[in-house]
Amino acid sequence: MTSAPLAARLTRVQGPLFFPVTAYGPDGALDLDVFRAHVRSGIDSGAAAVFACCGTGEFHALTPEEFGDCIAAAVAETAGEVPVVAGAGYGTALAVQYAKIAEAAGADGLLAMPPYLVVADQAGLLRHYTALAAATSLDVIVYQRDNAVFTPETVVELAQVDGIIGLKDGYGDLDLMQRIVGAVRRELPDQDFLYFNGLPTAELTGLAYRGIGITLYSSAVFAFAPDLALAFYRALMTGDDKTVNRLLDGFYVPLVELRRLGRGYAVSLVKAGVRLGGLDVGEVRPPLSEPLDAHIKALAALIERGRSLLEGGA
Repeated sequence: MTSAPLAARLTRVQGPLFFPVTAYGPDGALDLDVFRAHVRSGIDSGAAAVFACCGTGEFHALTPEEFGDCIAAAVAETAGEVPVVAGAGYGTALAVQYAKIAEAAGADGLLAMPPYLVVADQAGLLRHYTALAAATSLDVIVYQRDNAVFTPETVVELAQVDGIIGLKDGYGDLDLMQRIVGAVRRELPDQDFLYFNGLPTAELTGLAYRGIGITLYSSAVFAFAPDLALAFYRALMTGDDKTVNRLLDGFYVPLVELRRLGRGYAVSLVKAGVRLGGLDVGEVRPPLSEPLDAHIKALAALIERGRSLLEGGA
């Protein structure tokens, strides 16, 4: 972990946020060598940060020991070049345990995923994330999705908690996000609170989120086709909407349509894409299932099509 604040590091490097998959060997055990190769490939391709053992990294399928080993491997591989943010979730007690493991492994921050199973009220959610932020010295990004959706008033409260530096939105209600951004800006005018587009294929809503001032986003595509992800990122950041729309229409929209054909494809299809690129990261663990062979072939064709758009685009 470096001494530089996580928020500054996340905004200093220009590039997508990289969520690596977790690599398993033929026996289903962790393959940390392959995992490190995957992380290194992402860094060399221009990732702004490594978010290890989060949703795409199958946090739900890892034991605490495996989680710690993966975070330590990511930290060792990045060697301070970019920040490493670790997932943390489940109930408060377990989330705190994972946070402490991540801190001991050298992580720079935490992505706080929703509590497990229960649907809590706003006061309970605030207590949960406040306790998590207080458990370590790591900065925390709160992940809004599923059973953890916040009112603007709650986000204002979260933004005042020591150690909570941002909100990642995986819910996708732009009306709510505009009200959240406005409330924090109005109530905390001197607060540099970060916002992230965290939808499963964030590029599809990149133009809309850019319109409300949210430009940081996680890119699942970066894990298996960093050239496409970077081309889109650069076009989005420079206002090259012609290229953005060409990639949306020809690659990203068909990718989302393919992803919707199977449960868990937001993870398993990404992992299949990494394998298509030549790195054997293994299959997903239960309860997720592998994509159908026809869908993997469709993904391969779609990646090829996306690259042809880059070659032929103006």
